[in-house]
Amino acid sequence: MRPRHEQWGLPPDTTFKCFNRSEPSFEFGWHHHAEYELVLITEGAGTRYVGTTVEPYRPGDLMLIGPDLPHTFTSEPDDGPARATVLQFRHDCLGPDFFRLPQFRATGHMLDRSARGLLFSTCAETARGQLARLPQAADSAAATITLLDVLSHLAKDTGAVPITGQGYAPTPDTDARRRIDDVCRHLQQAHTRPVTLSGIAAIAHMAPTSFSRFFRRTMGRTLTEYVNQLRIETACRLLTTTELPITDVASRSGYQNLANFNRRFLELKAMRPREYRAAHWPKPAS
Repeated sequence: MRPRHEQWGLPPDTTFKCFNRSEPSFEFGWHHHAEYELVLITEGAGTRYVGTTVEPYRPGDLMLIGPDLPHTFTSEPDDGPARATVLQFRHDCLGPDFFRLPQFRATGHMLDRSARGLLFSTCAETARGQLARLPQAADSAAATITLLDVLSHLAKDTGAVPITGQGYAPTPDTDARRRIDDVCRHLQQAHTRPVTLSGIAAIAHMAPTSFSRFFRRTMGRTLTEYVNQLRIETACRLLTTTELPITDVASRSGYQNLANFNRRFLELKAMRPREYRAAHWPKPAS
């Protein structure tokens, strides 16, 4: 029930690794690791969980996830193959102070910002192409040069935005991490059903009042706010992949009260459910 702490294995001729991840679908696997992870989604769509934030992902998304930032990706049901190019490296992969050198000051600043995750803009197209080709690099020296080029290009992307909220900070406390991650995994599976503070607190083996304070302090938002985020992302998927009436979308997302659903949807998406469906419904081929 706790997030998998991935152990790092390296090829014998390099200090970082880049590979293509290809699976029938990405399954929920809440995890964290000591490495920076640059992820380019090349095929498939779904939901990404990074820190406290739950948002959709799609092909072309490029993100940098900082060390020990919990994350996972889950594919949309029946969406077909899921593929991504993944680059993993540590801060000292090219030497203890390499990214503190004056010529790499911008890159070092970008790595610092990735503690909250970074989602790059469409302006980073050159870096996308380089990263997609990196697993096929002729040798480790050529791959290292490409790694630096990719990071340098991304450091210039002024449109890159943080993924998770300001309230989130990775906690080194093993017990706190275990409690939060047990709760997050449970909610990923159960958020469309009734959720009570006492029931969730029991998963963390805490009294409800203590858990409520603990969750807000650790996650930077209340339990209710987090559950609403999960439910509205489920609603967005149903709105754009089915023709279900809005009342059914609300019910299947965990809302029994339509007015409450419409209010929460407007708060989080700045538009009403019908407007969201109209804006995101697949356009017929011309």
